[in-house]
Amino acid sequence: MSMPAATPVRTTSPPLMLVLATLGFMLTFWAWALLGPLGPALRESLDLTAFEQSLVVAVPVVVGSLGRIPVGALTDRIGARRMFPAVALLTVLPVLYLGHIADSFGEFLVGGFFLGLGGTTFAIGVPFVNSWFPPEQRGAAIGIFGTGMGGTAISAFSTVQLRDQFGDSFPFDLVAVLLVVYAVVAWLMLVDRPDRVVAGGSVLARTIVTVRMRTTIELAFLYAVAFGGFVAFSVYLPTYLKTAFDLTQSDAALRTAGFVVLAVIMRPVGGWLSDRFNPVSVLLVAFAGTAVLALVAALEAPLIPVGTVAFLGIAAMLGMGTGAVFALVARLVEPERVGSVTGVVGAAGGLGGFFPPLVMGAVYGATGDYSLGYVLLAVTAGAALAYTATSIRRRAR
Repeated sequence: MSMPAATPVRTTSPPLMLVLATLGFMLTFWAWALLGPLGPALRESLDLTAFEQSLVVAVPVVVGSLGRIPVGALTDRIGARRMFPAVALLTVLPVLYLGHIADSFGEFLVGGFFLGLGGTTFAIGVPFVNSWFPPEQRGAAIGIFGTGMGGTAISAFSTVQLRDQFGDSFPFDLVAVLLVVYAVVAWLMLVDRPDRVVAGGSVLARTIVTVRMRTTIELAFLYAVAFGGFVAFSVYLPTYLKTAFDLTQSDAALRTAGFVVLAVIMRPVGGWLSDRFNPVSVLLVAFAGTAVLALVAALEAPLIPVGTVAFLGIAAMLGMGTGAVFALVARLVEPERVGSVTGVVGAAGGLGGFFPPLVMGAVYGATGDYSLGYVLLAVTAGAALAYTATSIRRRAR
């Protein structure tokens, strides 16, 4: 049974709530992505294999992904005003551990495991933003919130440079301080919508019901391809560019940041287009474009201009696709279940980003070439395209 939230009525502004949620998402994602740009350096300093390096940067991804399931269900129950500050503060602990204590492969795996908590805030922000905006604006609003994934771009732009200029621990210290400041601001200023519907029942029972819903499974598959592809590129592209094209670590990190920035920009565009036209049509374009450009990347043409065009095109397509998937969530899911569904769908997206870096590392280790990995991406995007054109289109109607 559902009941109204016992939140006191307070005058507030939906755009302000959107800004605060997006800021929290961005900062926690910045923390979540700290290890990605450092992957090549960790491989050299810890004498890691290609697979071990992939594992170090992928562990936070899978933990952050699975953690979205209980975090989304808890958000439906207790609200974002409590969840955002709590997750921000808890993420400070692994950030400081990685910056000051971890100095071996095992210790970085442990720190990365708990760093995954920073990747769960997506499941807090989506139901929160969804509750503050009318249906005809939710695609754009959730798309704007989704630009918080640009925290990975901030990490790609700044982590290596800050470490080189100020010392190994400085990027971690900076992020820790910002998370603490945000937690205080969020506690003081975030307001859950007073008339939001609070889901009844236990977190476990709601999660089981949510996972069994056909809509959840379908949306999870689409998001695993779209957002999973984005996450995989954001964490593994520095390693790929350095290995395949012999770029410096700094140059590879900056090019990865450009990929992430374009994907982030295209996310609200995908949401806006979904509000204006149809999320299914947007997804069809996104998956078709990804499949074609992945085949171009598989040719391993010169980085300039063909490779650059292919990677930036993939970024645009994946970013647009992520915005369209959550425009569908806003249309197809009851408000009191948005958090729970978002948790499962978001988990699928993160898990979609966990496996490709491992596959790419394994493929390169076995063949000395990355082409097969891009062919697999094209096949996966093609499967998502076919499913969207058939089953998803019928359900959306």
